[in-house]
Amino acid sequence: MSVTQVAQAVSAEDAPAGKLQRIARLQGLQILVLLAITVTIFTVLRPETFLTPFNIRGIVQNTAIYAVLGVGMTFVIITGGIDLSVGSVLVFSGVVADKVMAAYGGQGWGTVFIGLIVACASGLGWGLLNGVLIAKAKVPSLVVTLGSLSAALGFAQILTKGLDLRDAPRTLVNKVGFGNIVGQVPTIAVISAVVVLAGVVLLHRTRFGLYTYAIGSNAEAGRRVGLKVDRHLIKVYGLAGLLAGFAGLLNLGFFQSTTIGGQSNTPLNVIAGVAIGGTSLFGGVGSIFGTVIGLFIPIVLQNGFIQVNVQPFWQQVVVGAVLVAVVYVDQLRRAAAVRGTKPRIPFVSRAGRGTREGSE
Repeated sequence: MSVTQVAQAVSAEDAPAGKLQRIARLQGLQILVLLAITVTIFTVLRPETFLTPFNIRGIVQNTAIYAVLGVGMTFVIITGGIDLSVGSVLVFSGVVADKVMAAYGGQGWGTVFIGLIVACASGLGWGLLNGVLIAKAKVPSLVVTLGSLSAALGFAQILTKGLDLRDAPRTLVNKVGFGNIVGQVPTIAVISAVVVLAGVVLLHRTRFGLYTYAIGSNAEAGRRVGLKVDRHLIKVYGLAGLLAGFAGLLNLGFFQSTTIGGQSNTPLNVIAGVAIGGTSLFGGVGSIFGTVIGLFIPIVLQNGFIQVNVQPFWQQVVVGAVLVAVVYVDQLRRAAAVRGTKPRIPFVSRAGRGTREGSE
């Protein structure tokens, strides 16, 4: 099976996909403009505090963890699935990594490296479990990941007796969570940028990315040319879990805590950011660039609301409303793209004349 065969098969069966992909890229640029407008509004309202180096640093650091999760979520949503478990998997991975590092002892890079392996392995395990249940057992992704959300968080609470762990190695906290690279550039932001760039290459420059688009556009067409859809889905959910585990270690370093009770809104924010950035919740369309821009929206809103003395709970109201609006607009665009590809074929009516759109 060649890349050309997959591309031709999917494009032949799902002609609107190319048009929708162009629309998604345009939406990413539109969201960039919206982000700039939002930043401008809060800057005007709080010129002395909002657009300061300290505040910008905080926004970037908070978005960095979401961006790592967003890369994996983009792949999942492009396949037409969903992953509600990323927040709980992040917490579980951070808990297990913290306990292993504490048992190992030491405060240096060796201990941090062990924590990294454990966190990534924990996340990968949950991701593969999700993928197997979705691909092989044919359980809907919404149900599987909702179950994983509950189970992963429950296991994390069992391991900690419901209490946050706060004994992360000082190297992880000082060098990764609050460290800088090249002046005042946060280390955690640089690490996140590397993950994002790797995600861009993987999605847009490799067979793995092409197969991901193919499954989201038309999984059956992919099967006809030999694409192993089930195996690829397991890999995609495994990737999302792996990145959630990695984010768990970054979260541990940044917050100096496992934040067991602080990740309830994480799935909503990540999914909203991915959707706002132009990735279709119906699958087949999306980009990492749009995701990163979209993820800044909830973070900037939360930060701005706090500075203008608006209850931060309104952030969730706004993000939820925007998510519904984005899905609605996406539906309209898909319907327009499909109508635009239907041929107009003349037919003879009972009266002897007329046309029918899309008839054969």
